Amino acid sequence: SLVLGTGITISSNHWIMAWAGLEINTLAILPLIAQSHHPRAIEAATKYFLTQAAASTLMLFSSMTNAWYTGQWDIAQLTHPTSCLILTSAIAMKLGLVPFHFWFPEVLQGSPLTTGLLLSTIMKFPPMTLFYMTSHSLNPTLLACMAISSAALGGWMGLNQTQIRKILAFSSIAHLGWMTIIIAYNPKLTLLNFYLYILMTAATFLTLNTIKATKLSTLMTTWTKAPSLNAMLLLTLLSLAGLPPLTGFIPKWLIIQELTKQDMAPMATMISLLSLLGLFFYLRLAYCATITLPPHTTNHMKQWHTNKPTNTSIAILTTVSTLLLPI
Repeated sequence: SLVLGTGITISSNHWIMAWAGLEINTLAILPLIAQSHHPRAIEAATKYFLTQAAASTLMLFSSMTNAWYTGQWDIAQLTHPTSCLILTSAIAMKLGLVPFHFWFPEVLQGSPLTTGLLLSTIMKFPPMTLFYMTSHSLNPTLLACMAISSAALGGWMGLNQTQIRKILAFSSIAHLGWMTIIIAYNPKLTLLNFYLYILMTAATFLTLNTIKATKLSTLMTTWTKAPSLNAMLLLTLLSLAGLPPLTGFIPKWLIIQELTKQDMAPMATMISLLSLLGLFFYLRLAYCATITLPPHTTNHMKQWHTNKPTNTSIAILTTVSTLLLPI
């Protein structure tokens, strides 16, 4: 159902079809969130359902308003200004852009790591394509403001977290800020940023899933379990932060270049400085994962060293998410 819903949305030209795909998607991910029957998982599923239903309704409303005024149901021809504003807020709710970001960390915290990976990658794909198709008619000033505030909030609120899934949620919000700031000027860069973000996040989530770490304190003791994997996790996290020789620097570099071409150097400066906040908590994760060797003060059981070979997909994803730029 997930694949079907995503496929319908990204291949549709008519607003109703896009909406139907989004609805199928939402309904398909709910059982995956509520899988563990834990009260927090149920709460996360409820929150997710309510926000996504509201966002889908808003999207339907904006397309109907546009059809009412212009008689046009085509996605690429969204021209009425009110529809554009409503659609911007609907897509922001779907993706978790500031100021509609509150649901995302909570939902990610309540769901298991594999579902968290689906939520932060596949589930952002359909709204992203709609964003891409309508980007020429949206208000660039509004998008820039939302992007800067997303980068700021994603950075600031991630600083104080101890739960890894919440940290990754805030990092996702900050990355969405980078994608949104450029979409009005060069949508292809948004897609590039999105794809590379998917690669790096998938590598991180799958590694964490292998070493079964969900808190910073347990992450400190996992280095005994698979030392080489943890060492690569350090590089993947730095790549997510966007440090130069690694893959994560490509989108940042190109976006800053494009923004300076568009005479938006102040915006580029601001968003670059705000990504330093993100760098801080990625470094904290990396520090907990690889640099804290014993003796340290946490009273956790030592994990056994596993001799199982690392999953091939993790190996490929990690390699790609660190070495694309040097190659």
